[in-house]
Amino acid sequence: MNTERDTVEQPDDGDFLAEDEVAHVVEDEGAEPMSEDDDAGGASAEDDDDIDEDGEGAEGSAAGGEEIAFVDDSVQGFFDHREPVYAVSLHPSDPTLAASGGGDDRSYLWRIDTGDKVFDLGVHTDSVVAVRFSSDGQFVASGGMDGKLFVFRVDTGKLVQTLEGPSEITWIDWHPKGNVILAGSEDGSVWMWQIPSGNCMNVFTGHVEPVTCGQFTPDGKLIITGSADGSLIIWDPKTATALHRFTPQDSRFHQSAITALAINKDSTLILSASQDGTARLLHINGRILASLDSHQDSVEAAGFSNHLPYAATGSVDGKINIWDITSMRLRQSVQHEDAVIKLQWHQNAPLLTSCSSDMTVRSWDGRSGECLKIWRGHQSPILDFSVRGDGGVVLTGSDDGTALVFQA
Repeated sequence: MNTERDTVEQPDDGDFLAEDEVAHVVEDEGAEPMSEDDDAGGASAEDDDDIDEDGEGAEGSAAGGEEIAFVDDSVQGFFDHREPVYAVSLHPSDPTLAASGGGDDRSYLWRIDTGDKVFDLGVHTDSVVAVRFSSDGQFVASGGMDGKLFVFRVDTGKLVQTLEGPSEITWIDWHPKGNVILAGSEDGSVWMWQIPSGNCMNVFTGHVEPVTCGQFTPDGKLIITGSADGSLIIWDPKTATALHRFTPQDSRFHQSAITALAINKDSTLILSASQDGTARLLHINGRILASLDSHQDSVEAAGFSNHLPYAATGSVDGKINIWDITSMRLRQSVQHEDAVIKLQWHQNAPLLTSCSSDMTVRSWDGRSGECLKIWRGHQSPILDFSVRGDGGVVLTGSDDGTALVFQA
């Protein structure tokens, strides 16, 4: 099997130094709608349902509307789970490899070009809710509701470490510059280990309810976590000190559970999303910059564009709102037919990809709101996806027990 790997050194102390990189500060006056002469909204979901990009009908019904034609736009799939696939991940450098984990308590390494299983990594005793490759692609980790995190070598499938300590694991993230892994837990704690030694580097305690989301900043110097208790904390990874804390006690901040967060490429801005239907733009120095409030239900996805000063939020209301973060104004609003689960901007273009409970993956132009492509193939809601940086390949995991590969 092709398992290209690049060797990356462990992060030195410099990667964990906190910096106050203050740009400009915008007063928190709430989101403003765009004026009518600004860019118009995107294409409607109803139009896209009738005709796909190639002009072919996507879904049709027989006389009387009793039968629905099934459309499968996927180019490959993996079908061994046979239970909901909760987590998927594309290898960072080998275009043929992917990992998936699911409700069958198993994780797999497999090929997206053939659909063949490479390794069965199944050692959990409860559902696998997170899978992730290390930044150099040398390791792959799986985290489960059994509270265990397993780390394997990608080239051999060999188990390198069994990591324990948290209760149910909720998410995992690798350091962007070295083999250090972070895991959030149902018990409100966050754990950090060094790989392959398995040395526990720090335990972060400060949340009092499940840690729902978290990650290293792109520069590797800080950690950001969000919790069901409505708090968001900026941590120093080296000392496990909470540098800044946002809580519902501040009336300007979220008043309910944090559901998702994103960090811009410069590691200066944070976008937080909440069950209360709001989003907040925060500065890494601890300031609330803006309220981005236009959704009617829980906001479940967030992301920054690397190409233009845009950010996006996706909600259970089916909407994706695209914001201009220089003016703090709503630029576009586009629509899925059901809850938005996840979104990701393309690395070098003002485009984004989203997946939804409506069983579709969609590609959008963030400037115009135009829906560029709709991919169908799942028969139940999509629970997770992984997108190649250029948006050319999308890997999805679904409640229907399959993982599918879509290609632009």
